[in-house]
Amino acid sequence: MNMKRTFITLSILAAMATQGGNPVRSGSAGAPELLINPWALTAGWAEANTANVMGLESLYGNVAGLAYVDKFQFGLANTQWLVGTGIQFNTAAFASPTGNGGVLGVHISNMNYGEIEVTTTELPDGGAGYFKPTSSIIGIGYAKQFTNSIYGGINIKMYNSSMSNLTATGMCFDAGIEYVTGEDDDFRFGITLRNIGPSFGYSGDGMSIILPVPTGSHSSSFQSSTEDFELPTQLSIGISKRFDLSRDHRIEVAGNFISNSFKKDQFTAAFEYGFKSLFAVRMGYAAFDNRFDGMATEAMAGPSAGFSINPETGNGGSMNLSYAYRMTNGAFGGIHTLGATFIL
Repeated sequence: MNMKRTFITLSILAAMATQGGNPVRSGSAGAPELLINPWALTAGWAEANTANVMGLESLYGNVAGLAYVDKFQFGLANTQWLVGTGIQFNTAAFASPTGNGGVLGVHISNMNYGEIEVTTTELPDGGAGYFKPTSSIIGIGYAKQFTNSIYGGINIKMYNSSMSNLTATGMCFDAGIEYVTGEDDDFRFGITLRNIGPSFGYSGDGMSIILPVPTGSHSSSFQSSTEDFELPTQLSIGISKRFDLSRDHRIEVAGNFISNSFKKDQFTAAFEYGFKSLFAVRMGYAAFDNRFDGMATEAMAGPSAGFSINPETGNGGSMNLSYAYRMTNGAFGGIHTLGATFIL
């Protein structure tokens, strides 16, 4: 009973720790890559599985689910982000039990925007070369099973963005809890806070501007500065329920509410059908709260779908191969994600 009270208290404190959806501030946060889900399995759920995510995918969805890892896991994922832009988001991660119900996980992600042509006031049509902006996220997470029902974890992340001769580096963390109940552990509740950290900004040689001196025939270098940007903090609350139709067939449904500090609130729902532990197919839907302006202004809305196969690799090992497609609004061609996880 004391642990249940602790869980409820933590949930209330988490809800008080972040602002509700704030569409007025849309686009004013930095580090948007922190909001990209790199994993195919959870992407097919439309990120509705805050309550039931497990394994490496928990390093994004809800770090508490990392505590379910009982063998060494290694995973890779590739996302074709907003098809037509040429942007790719690549991720690698591993996790391993540490004893006493604890699990340690490490992940690294990189977003490659491709080459962008340099333009200047003298060469507005280009011809001054190219630059390659990139963004990277490196994190380390730890999760632990505290009781038969309660799992918790924390994920510390370092973010770096570079473009030409400018860089920005900052730190943030996620924290999450999962609560499991029901006769067969078939009902779950989860809550997670993402991207909690201080503001930071860009710096580097690119902040220097060379301008002619009005009273002379020479030029001088002037140092400019940028305002620090805040991080895109999120509060995500979810529930899930599993229905075991038979020994070989199951259905799981989930719902999620995401409160965004720098854009509209989001609602997601999803279901998954699984056959034994060999195959699963899933569908989800994401919708934003458009009551503020009555307009669908978010690109990441609409249906998503995916599937997974889990072939055995021998010697007690297995692997998971997953694919997901997320539909987007506007001129973009959706988002494709492929992932592979090896359990050794």
